[in-house]
Amino acid sequence: MKFVTVTYGTEGDTRPLAALSRALIDAGHDARLLADAATLGSAAALDVPATAISGDIKAALGEALSGAVDRGGGFADTAKTLAHIANANAEAWMRETLEAAQGCDAVILGGLAAFVGLSVAEHLGIPAIGTGLIPITPTAEFPSPFLRPGLIPGWLNRTSHRLVNGLIWRAFRARLNAARTGTMGLAPRRRLWTNHPMLYGISPSLLPRPRDWPDSALVCGQWAIPATAWTPPPALDAFLAAGDPPLYVGFGSMAGLDRLGLLAALIPALGGRRALFYPGWSGVGSTDLPAHVLAIGDTPHDWLFPRVSMVVHHGGAGTSHSVARASVPSVVVPFAGDQFFWADCLRHAGVAPPWFAAKDLTASALGRGIALADDAALRSRAAALGAAMRTEDGLGRAVAEIERLATRPD
Repeated sequence: MKFVTVTYGTEGDTRPLAALSRALIDAGHDARLLADAATLGSAAALDVPATAISGDIKAALGEALSGAVDRGGGFADTAKTLAHIANANAEAWMRETLEAAQGCDAVILGGLAAFVGLSVAEHLGIPAIGTGLIPITPTAEFPSPFLRPGLIPGWLNRTSHRLVNGLIWRAFRARLNAARTGTMGLAPRRRLWTNHPMLYGISPSLLPRPRDWPDSALVCGQWAIPATAWTPPPALDAFLAAGDPPLYVGFGSMAGLDRLGLLAALIPALGGRRALFYPGWSGVGSTDLPAHVLAIGDTPHDWLFPRVSMVVHHGGAGTSHSVARASVPSVVVPFAGDQFFWADCLRHAGVAPPWFAAKDLTASALGRGIALADDAALRSRAAALGAAMRTEDGLGRAVAEIERLATRPD
C-alpha cells in the first residue's frame, strides 16, 4: 500500500512520524513524510522519503514563544501561536498534500496540518488516519492537555476537552475553509471532525488508555526506532568515558528563553557536575560553556539517555517518553502547551520531582530539582517504568492498525 503522512510542528512532532513511516516501509509499503524543512533530519537519518512543506517553524516559534513563555505558556498564547502558523500556510499545505497524496491508500495526519490532511482525504475519498502524541480524545479521566494541571475541577475534565478542541477548530476554521474551497472545491466545513480513527504514539505504561475512550482511539506505545548503527562523535565518546554518567540538559526546539538567562541559571545549578548540553534552538554556543559541560549536536535519545544520570528537559511528549523509557529521572521545565501535562505525568509516575515553568527558571529552582531527582527511590521507580515501556511494540501495533484501516473491501 501507499501512504502519505502530513504533519507540521517542531522536531518532536516530526520525529515519531518519521519512525512510523520507516516502520511502514519496513513492512513493505510506500510511505512519504511531509513536514517543515527544519525538522526533517530524522527522516533523512532513517532514509524515509520526505518533502518539505511551506513555512518556517523555527522562525515562527522564535518570534512567538519568547512572549508566551514570559506569560507562563498558557492555552490562550499557545492557541494563538499555533493558529497563526496554520492559518498562514493552510492553502499551501492543502496544495502540497493533495499533490503528494495522489494514488495513496490513506492519508496519515498530525500536528498543525491535521485539518488539511482530513480535507485532502475527504476530497480523494480515501481513509484519514489521525495520529498524535497529545491525548485530545475527550475523556473524564484527565483534563485537556492544553490546560495547566490543576486549573479546573475533575468533573469538568470531559467538557474541557470539547471546549479546547472547539476553540482550536474555530481559530483554524475560516482559513481552512477558504483553502478547501479554493484548492479542491469542497464545501466549507461547519463542524470539527470527531469520527476518524486516532492512533496515539503514547506509552500505556506512562499514560494508561482512558476507559471511556471510543474503540477508534488507540494507545499504541512510543514510536521510536533504535539507533543501533549510530556512532557518537569522538568528543562525545571521550567525554562519556572520562567519568561518571553526566546529566543531560536540553530544551529541544524551544526558543523562548533568553540565552544569557539560561546560562546564568544552568551553570550555577550544576555545581560543577559533568553535563551534556544540547543547544537546540536556544542560541547558546559551545564557547559559552565551562569545561565540565560539553555541547553536543543532534544525538539519538534512545542511544544517549541510558548513558546519562538524569535529563533536564522541556516536557515535550517525545522527550518525556524517551527519558522514561531509558529508566532515568527527569527534571522538567515546561515552556508552553502540553508540556505541563507531560511534566505532571512524569511527576505522578514518581520519576520526576515537581516541575516549574520555564518563566521561573533560576539557578536555585534548577539546582533544587536536580537534587530531588537524585534520589534512590525515584531512580528505582524510573527503572521499573522504563522496563515496562521497553516491552511495548508501539510501531508494530500502529502499522497493523494502519493496514487494517486502509484495506478497502473488494
